[in-house]
Parts: sequence; C-alpha cells; structure tokens
Amino acid sequence: MIEWQNISSVFLDMDGTLLDLNFDNHFWLEFVPRRYAERHGLSLEEANARLAPRFKATEGRLEWYCLDYWSEQLQLDIADMKAEIAGLIAVLPHVTEFLDGVRALGKRLVLVTNAHPKSLGLKMERTRLHAFFDHIVSSHSLGHPKEDPVFWDKLGGIEPFDPARTLLVDDSLPVLRSARRFGIAHLVAIRKNDSRRPPREIDEFPAIHDFRELLATGTAQ
Repeated sequence: MIEWQNISSVFLDMDGTLLDLNFDNHFWLEFVPRRYAERHGLSLEEANARLAPRFKATEGRLEWYCLDYWSEQLQLDIADMKAEIAGLIAVLPHVTEFLDGVRALGKRLVLVTNAHPKSLGLKMERTRLHAFFDHIVSSHSLGHPKEDPVFWDKLGGIEPFDPARTLLVDDSLPVLRSARRFGIAHLVAIRKNDSRRPPREIDEFPAIHDFRELLATGTAQ
C-alpha cells in the first residue's frame, strides 16, 4: 500500500488512530450526559436531548475539541472528568510496532491532532507515546481544526513538509478530505477506530483495520 521510498514525513492522528476511540465515545456519549443530568437536575433522556444538537452544531469546528469551551458551556470541569476515567485510555493494537518501524526507516514522525492541549497532555502521560515523535502539534495552537485546509497551510509554517511526500493516517474522513484538498498525496483511513464497535466500511480512501497492514510494507524497505 505504501511505497516508503516516496515518503519523507508521516503525520498521525491520535484519537481513533493511535488510541482507542472507545475512551472518547464513552466520555462524550455516556459520562458527560450522566454528569450533565446530575448537575442540572435532568433525566438522562432530557440531558441527551439537550446535548446532542449542541454537539452536532460544533462538529468540524475548533470548539468541538476545546475542553475549556465545553466546561463553560456545560458548567462541568471537563478536564477533571477526563482524568477521572483515564484508566480507559488505551493504545490500539500494533501501534508501537508501527512507530518503531517508521523510526527505523528514518522518516520524520509527527503527531497531528485536534485534541485540546489538556486532553493531549493527559493521554501522552498515560501512554508515553510522545517519546516516538519528532514533533507534536495540536490544532489549537494553529487556530484551525484539521477539517479546515487552512490548518495544513499553517502547519507548514512550523513543520515544513512536502505534501507529495507526506503520509497522513487518520480515522476522520472529513480530515482526510481536507488533507486531500490541500494536496497531501498519501492518505490512509482507519476502519477499526473503536475496540467496542465493528469496523467501518470505507471506500473513499485506502483503509486499514490496524497498523499491521502498514507495518509489513514499512519494515520491508
């Protein structure tokens, strides 16, 4: 799938790509609604009815990923709540093998995430994956989410890269579409981003179930 001699930079998403999206799905779809219901004296059904459209309205915007924004909006300490259930943070299968393989190939390895710095810090503390990367970039530092092609232009200002020689692996189709519009040539989607949910059918981009499918080609060069 990947001709590694044509790759200089490897950009990797975090949630749903390197880390099991079960943590975030559980947090936003179960834990937050339950705490919101308790905080505001609502039933769980009422809480979900209020929250779902508010979440939907921010999809693809930087606010959706901002813990400070949701703390203010929901009157909950979102960062502390994430720390409460940090035991659910888990690395997806074969990730560290792949990261070792990419480093052995001498490629520049960059974590490119929409995660808020507080969430990013918590997850790196739990997983220690930061040690693998040459650079870690949160979209909050650039003022645009990865869904916005402007993000990739701004990223080039702090992490110079050749789009024709860059591989991006991400579980988000909107992010992959944004990267494609910008001109990033090598794009791979993740089918199995949540260990508790079935693999997704993805036809729009080359897609893998786990990193073994890239690891074989990655260690062959």
